[in-house]
Amino acid sequence: MKNQLSRTEFVALMAMLFATIAFSIDAMLPALPEIGKELSPDNLNRAQLILTSFVVGMGIGTFVTGPLSDTFGRKPIIILGAAMYILGALLAWKAPTLELVLVARVIQGLGAAGPRIVGIAIIRDLYEGREMARLMSFVMLVFSIIPALAPSLGAVIINYTGWRGIFPAFILFSLLGVIWLGLRQPETLPVAQRRPFKIAPMLAAIREMFANHMVLISIAVQTFIFASLFAMLSSVQQIFDVTFGRGESFPLWFMGIALVAATASIVNAALVVRIGMRKMVTYALAAQVLISGSVIILELIAPNDTLRFAVFVVWQTSMFFMMGLTLGNLNAMAMEPLGHIAGMVASMMAGIATVAAMVFAVPIGLAFDGTVLPLAYGIVTMVILGLGLMVWLARIEKRELV
Repeated sequence: MKNQLSRTEFVALMAMLFATIAFSIDAMLPALPEIGKELSPDNLNRAQLILTSFVVGMGIGTFVTGPLSDTFGRKPIIILGAAMYILGALLAWKAPTLELVLVARVIQGLGAAGPRIVGIAIIRDLYEGREMARLMSFVMLVFSIIPALAPSLGAVIINYTGWRGIFPAFILFSLLGVIWLGLRQPETLPVAQRRPFKIAPMLAAIREMFANHMVLISIAVQTFIFASLFAMLSSVQQIFDVTFGRGESFPLWFMGIALVAATASIVNAALVVRIGMRKMVTYALAAQVLISGSVIILELIAPNDTLRFAVFVVWQTSMFFMMGLTLGNLNAMAMEPLGHIAGMVASMMAGIATVAAMVFAVPIGLAFDGTVLPLAYGIVTMVILGLGLMVWLARIEKRELV
């Protein structure tokens, strides 16, 4: 099928759809102190649940959005997701308690799963092979601007409207994206190519996934990496503000770190063909074990806050950089033996890894005690477990070759 949009407009539209997730998480970071003081004054750490509840909803929604789009078409599912996302934002805007805000954020997350999975399906409908990979690179390059700018934009909105003002901004962002999609992008899945939504194929796909050691290990490693990422995102604003007294400059620091970390995809593209996906993931995790372990040592012995802050910034950058060297490669490794059910597997893998990651990320985030140490202990544990699984995978593959 030939796309009726220009390449430039299509890339911008897809990047905006994907950016719904980054904007919904990163723009909330500057709001956490105000939310904690207003809705959870006895336990400020609980404000972090504003982020993780959204991710839980997104993970759950990921299980079904792909299969639903195969049945009803791509655009209807994205539009339905946008409606849920907007409903969640409206409820959170008016919610009087933290518990109700968290429920609303789960609803938002369920809606955001639409653009997360179905956007990739739209690209796959129109492009394939190297052309798809090339276009995805352009989309992710444009997308990377949003996480960098989101905390700054959120800080500006919160400064003028208070923390609740961020939710109308979410509504506007979602409306712009879905109206653009509705008016300009034709449906990419013809009715003749749609498949009935059935539970049996989903269960069969899950059974086949869990029978393949490559897929199992990939999901587990992604779980530990996602847990590290979400734990870092949950704690990072408090660390800048409480630990280092740099809360006001946090959005600018976050912007710089995100822009530097965005170059990881370029590095991965340059090295992965020569080194291989499994080794890229293994080397990235091994490097993070060393970096995270060094953070713990320096946090305990560093003589002043300036050095400790510099170490934390380098560590945060390395964490975000690691994502670009691991997650795409892990997905590609897992999809390789299951290409015949690729769409179903993509939904299942993303959903399982995202939801399972919350089991680890939430306790790590809530353990914040005014220092970097709880986060560092948690992340070093996660990356050691991930590295161990990658080493185990290498041994399995070596035995199979003998």
